[in-house]
Amino acid sequence: MPIPTAFANRLSVPVVAAPMFLISGPDLVVGCCRSGVVGSFPALNQRSSAGYADWLDEIAGRLDGSSAPYGVNLVVHRSNPRLEADLAITVARKVPLVITSLGLNHDLIKAVQAYGGLVFHDVTNLKFAAKAADAGVDGLIAVTAGAGAHAGTISPFAALQEIRALFDGVLLLGGAISTGAQVAAARLMGADMAYLGTRFIATQESLAIPRQKQMLVDSTAADIVYTPAVSGVPGNFLRQSIVAAGRDPDNLTPPDKLDFGTSSPKAWKDIWAAGQGVGSIESIPSVHALCSQLAADYEAALASADRFSCK
Repeated sequence: MPIPTAFANRLSVPVVAAPMFLISGPDLVVGCCRSGVVGSFPALNQRSSAGYADWLDEIAGRLDGSSAPYGVNLVVHRSNPRLEADLAITVARKVPLVITSLGLNHDLIKAVQAYGGLVFHDVTNLKFAAKAADAGVDGLIAVTAGAGAHAGTISPFAALQEIRALFDGVLLLGGAISTGAQVAAARLMGADMAYLGTRFIATQESLAIPRQKQMLVDSTAADIVYTPAVSGVPGNFLRQSIVAAGRDPDNLTPPDKLDFGTSSPKAWKDIWAAGQGVGSIESIPSVHALCSQLAADYEAALASADRFSCK
């Protein structure tokens, strides 16, 4: 399937900037959308539903019809007590894209699609992909091996092949993608769009503190630890942030219960999520500069693709 019709002629590069807990805010979202990239943020980045509504109003007020669409992430897991209230606000403001995670909610899907919005669901394995496809989502986000925060262990090659066999909607690929050339490679592999998170942490507009951004610049793939010990769900985190938080990255104990940041953001403030693509991060640019570079490198990669022909 091609890029969604709702996104047509509004993108400079087929990328969704992933909604990142405690990282994505209005400046990051607006910077992305004005630069031709779909910006998004988790509703839970605002600590109340009223604050969430305020952010939506601010973002909508700073964008125009030429900007790329924006999206929000709604955590469907039962640990999120705000889901009903946040969904009502989302529907009232007709948010163009809703990214769901940690569970499926059929009523949510119907409510968003009823006003013309799109629902993308992130999945870390093929079992979850099949369930989401059956639920009628518009897009699936394959969060594959090497992705930051909650991530799967499946190779992107295998994930795209098998998900496409069961799903004909919009297919996004996430996992260690940091450059425009890698976005082009994702499309050549069968993805419609790429899903980038970690690279957008190291931008001037992200809500990350300076030390967190610099740690990304200083890190390589060898500094990423895959563990369930932060939230109870396996994910990728920066080794040095685990050490700085006073824990041994080689001897971690999972929490007693799942914690996706809805009860306390402390773990996510102290232990920082990041994907294996950190080795490609060498600077902390503005969002506009990063999006422009992604677009330029993407077009250059596509233009040079014929050099690989065997004919």
